[in-house]
Amino acid sequence: MDRSNRPPVGADAGDFSAAVAAISTAFGDPTRRDIYLFVAEHAGGVTAAATSEAFALHPNVARHHLQKLVDGGYVVVDTERHEGAVGRPSKRYRAAEPRSNAPLSIQLPLRKEDVLITLLGRALAMLPREHAERMAEEVGVEYGRAMAASAGPNDGDAQHSFRSALHAVAEALTEHGFAAHAEKRGGKLRIVSETCPFGDAVIEHPVICAVDRGMVRGMLETLWGSSTKADTDASLPMGADRCITNVTTV
Repeated sequence: MDRSNRPPVGADAGDFSAAVAAISTAFGDPTRRDIYLFVAEHAGGVTAAATSEAFALHPNVARHHLQKLVDGGYVVVDTERHEGAVGRPSKRYRAAEPRSNAPLSIQLPLRKEDVLITLLGRALAMLPREHAERMAEEVGVEYGRAMAASAGPNDGDAQHSFRSALHAVAEALTEHGFAAHAEKRGGKLRIVSETCPFGDAVIEHPVICAVDRGMVRGMLETLWGSSTKADTDASLPMGADRCITNVTTV
C-alpha cells in the first residue's frame, strides 16, 4: 500500500489538510519562499529594511511578507532597543527552530470572510453597476474613516500633510492585507497594493474594487481634513498583477 500521500502519524485528515493550507498560505508566494530562505541563511536574523533592499521591494511589502511568515510560525521576531537610541525599537526576523518531534496541531479560523465577500459580490451583481459601485464605495468610505482612527494625526503645511496622510493610509491598508505603499509617479500621487485580501471575488465581481477606493478616500479625508478623489488606474480585474489607485485633492 502506498503511504506516500497519507497524513503524518498522530494527525487526522483534518489536521493534515489544515497543515497543507497553512503551508500554502505562508509559502504559496514565490517571493515569500525566497524571503524565508534569505532569513534562514542569516542566523542572527534580518531586518525588514535589509529584506526590502535584498529583494528590491518597498519596505511595507517586505514587512507584509515577513509578517505572513511570522503568522505561520516559520519566522520569529526579536525586538532590539540600543542604548541611547530614540524612536521605535528595531525588529529582527529569524527562522524559527524546527520542531520535528512536536505533534501536528494547527488551528486555522473558519474563513467566514470568504463567504461574506462572495455573498457581497453576488448581491452587488444584482444591482445596476452604477448603483452597486456607489454603494460599495460608500461602505469603503465609512470603513476607511474608522480605520483612520488608528493612523494618527498629521502636521505641517498642506502638501506635507497630504503626503504624510497618504503614507499613513498605505500603512493601514498593509495591516489589512493589501501590502500597499504610497508613491509619486508621472506627477501623480497613488497607492499601490501588491495583494488583494478580497481574493478571487474581485475577478468575478470587479465592483468590489470600489470598496478599496472608498477606504482610501475615507482615510485620507479623515486624516487630511479635505475632500479627495480616488480613481482606479490598474486592478486585478483589468488584468494587472497589482492594484493602483490615483489620488487627487478636490
